[in-house]
Amino acid sequence: MDVFQLRDRVLKGGKVTRDEALELFTYEGPDLLDLFAAANRVRHHFRGARVSFCSIMNVKSGRCAEDCVFCAQSVRYKTGVPEYQLLDVEAMVKEAREAAKRGSGCFGLVAAWRGLTKGAILDNVLEALRRIKAEGIIHPDASLGIIEDPAIAKALAEAGLYEYNHNLETSRRFFPRICTTHSYDDRLRTISYLKAEGVLICSGGIFGLGETIEDRVDMLLDLREVGVDTVPVNFLNPIPGTPMGDVPKMSPLECLRCLAVARFVLPEADIKTAGGREVCLRDLQAMMFFAGASSTMLGNYLTTFGRSSEMDLQLVEDCGLTAAVKGALSAL
Repeated sequence: MDVFQLRDRVLKGGKVTRDEALELFTYEGPDLLDLFAAANRVRHHFRGARVSFCSIMNVKSGRCAEDCVFCAQSVRYKTGVPEYQLLDVEAMVKEAREAAKRGSGCFGLVAAWRGLTKGAILDNVLEALRRIKAEGIIHPDASLGIIEDPAIAKALAEAGLYEYNHNLETSRRFFPRICTTHSYDDRLRTISYLKAEGVLICSGGIFGLGETIEDRVDMLLDLREVGVDTVPVNFLNPIPGTPMGDVPKMSPLECLRCLAVARFVLPEADIKTAGGREVCLRDLQAMMFFAGASSTMLGNYLTTFGRSSEMDLQLVEDCGLTAAVKGALSAL
């Protein structure tokens, strides 16, 4: 397969097949640079030279009842993460302001629990979204777990929710290996409720969990079928105390290969490098944009530290790209 012919087909609106995506994962040596160059051209065609940023806040930490094997916040694992209940609305709004000052266009409220139900917690989340939306300085996003009642999705949308993060994490086939307390279909159903309300969907997965290349491709194809808007590409950062605590980190080139294939399969999506970027890409972080990424996160993650926003803004400038952080929110 000629990767540049495949690139040209994608640029004209064609789709990559499953077999072609699998073959892209075999590229190595000098051919790997061809893959990156082709993915970079696809990125530039569909996303331009602008790099978008988002920030997140852990608004409720630890003691989650779910058993996701990679997560430091599950009550089933001894990881030493801070534990606290839902923060007050003012704290969330204050952090949203700070995220906007640092250069983020979107700000996500993230909570460690199974999901949202009606009651006081939901009321506080809705109030925070309304307050952040009213300020008009940053898009209010959220990652609040499984939604089993479509009325809750409607309430979130009416409160001003811009985009909802709910990762598929991996393929349907491999999913029971990483979580048994909810299903792949639970995640798809949550996404469908939010899409029905016009909320943008941020959904991707984690690479490096022990999945096969087939699992990686099948997850990307499912994301294409769903029609996601943003695809967070996470690389496992093994947390001691979790079942994944001793898993070796992915190599930088393997991480970049995942980004490139994601760009081919989902050419129009905002491909976002997220968790594990610093520890897995290491000195090759600048290459993420030239391998297909069009977005990344600013600041810290949920239970691990990121880099300073100044370093990442400088990284974008050094790559000859434009940080999409200083204009109107409508441009994002």
